[in-house]
Amino acid sequence: MNSFPMARVRRAGLIVAAAALPLLTAGCDATPGQARGVGGGRGAAVPTRTTEVQRISVQRQVAISGSLLSPDQAKVSAEAAGVVRQVLVEIGQEVRAGDPLVRLEPRELVLALERAESALRQVRAQLGMQGPLTESDQPPPDEEIASVKTAQANRDDARANFDRAQNLAGRGLMAPADHLTAQTRMKVNEAAYQAALDNVRALKASLQDRRAAYNLAQKKLNDATVKAPIAGAVFERLVQEGEFIGEQTAVASIVQMNPLKLRTGVQEKYAGQINPGQLVEFRVESFGDQVFKGKVAYVSPAIDQTMRTFTVEGLVDNTDRRLKPGFFAKGVIYTRKDEGVLAIPDNAIATFAGVSSAYVVEDNKIRQVVLSLGARQGDLWEVTEGLKGDEVLAALNLNQLATGIAVRVLKPGESETADPVPAAGRSGGRRGSGQGREQRGQRQDQPQGGGRRGDGR
Repeated sequence: MNSFPMARVRRAGLIVAAAALPLLTAGCDATPGQARGVGGGRGAAVPTRTTEVQRISVQRQVAISGSLLSPDQAKVSAEAAGVVRQVLVEIGQEVRAGDPLVRLEPRELVLALERAESALRQVRAQLGMQGPLTESDQPPPDEEIASVKTAQANRDDARANFDRAQNLAGRGLMAPADHLTAQTRMKVNEAAYQAALDNVRALKASLQDRRAAYNLAQKKLNDATVKAPIAGAVFERLVQEGEFIGEQTAVASIVQMNPLKLRTGVQEKYAGQINPGQLVEFRVESFGDQVFKGKVAYVSPAIDQTMRTFTVEGLVDNTDRRLKPGFFAKGVIYTRKDEGVLAIPDNAIATFAGVSSAYVVEDNKIRQVVLSLGARQGDLWEVTEGLKGDEVLAALNLNQLATGIAVRVLKPGESETADPVPAAGRSGGRRGSGQGREQRGQRQDQPQGGGRRGDGR
């Protein structure tokens, strides 16, 4: 068998393999954008448009979630016992401070008041007090009370008689027995005077006791009408007409409806940024996308060691009563506003494998830079790292760009070429189409032919 044809086949195979080796090596070492550039030829310039780095003002904010609470809530209890005769409120009814909620049967309380009043008047009469039963009236001085006056007069008369008897006895004009009788009478009247003073002082102390009993009975009668201690709305009615209730029995619950509190926990890293007076904006599920506003009112000085958060409370105007205590709210607290922040448009950013990049145009060539992004405002992204602020960035055909790629900057109104990558370059991977951007965080597409897109957002 002739070996010449087989030798020619082997030599042809070696030549083909040697020719393909550089292309395979280049394809393995290059980035996805560079691989497409090689497929299309190094001399082909990619058409693109440019944009510049902008400086904007950024309103910093802290995301929050929490619950709406009533700043004041009261469970109202009856301070007197009795049968419920009237319940004057219903659930949801607005009340003002002092409005009646429940009335009890007052008959027994009226009788108790009359009894206390009678006892008070008796003591007042013994002290010679007249006029209405006011708390401001004071008992007269001891020397002006009738019983003390009588005892004082008897004492003075006995002293005078004893002085005369002693004078007569000294001159021998009175028998010793009469002198002793006058002395004894004087001592008895002095003791009677002291007893009258003690009795008056006891009556004055009793007056305070009877006055307190009278005031207590009067208060119990007033407590037969249970009143609202705060303004708000009734959210519980706890008693029914005809029911007997004892003292300290809860009859209704009231919540203050305006303003409301938004209570939330904020991460400790924001402890130096949250201050009273800052604007709060939030939404609740019941009203969809409607935004409600409030202001930070109270900031806790301590950190919860379990959650690593600190409590913040904001006051929210609720004049129209649409918000209800217990609503779950999600929103933001606006902290500070930074001026002159570097920002670039969304179409100048490419993201691949979670890494964001921009393509700086220098002398019609590309230099890829990795970015650290911050806040987003509209279609602009804050750039915290990666740019100085004077760069010119590519904003078109980012999926075809990489460091070292030549570009042709389109003039305003000029359309890009139909296909910047020749047909010969399509066998190794799918050509990128336009911007090819996706939303940040979404899964990257897998092109056909083994190639990967490196510019999606």
